[in-house]
Amino acid sequence: MAFTVIWYGRQGIVDKEMFDAEKTAKDHAISMFQTRKGDDGIVSVEIRKENGTVVFSHAEN
Repeated sequence: MAFTVIWYGRQGIVDKEMFDAEKTAKDHAISMFQTRKGDDGIVSVEIRKENGTVVFSHAEN
C-alpha cells in the first residue's frame, strides 16, 4: 500500500512525496517538519493512504 506525505504552506499544497510504508512516511514527516518549516514555509503535514484516509497529521503556527 502506498502512503502520500502532503506538505502544506499557508497557500495550500507545497509538495507531495510517496512512501511504501506508513512508518517510513511518518518518520520522514516528523524528522523533516522543522527543516521544511524553515526552508519552505510549511505549516502542516499529513499522511494519507491510497484511499484518501488521513492516518497522521501535524501542524504548528
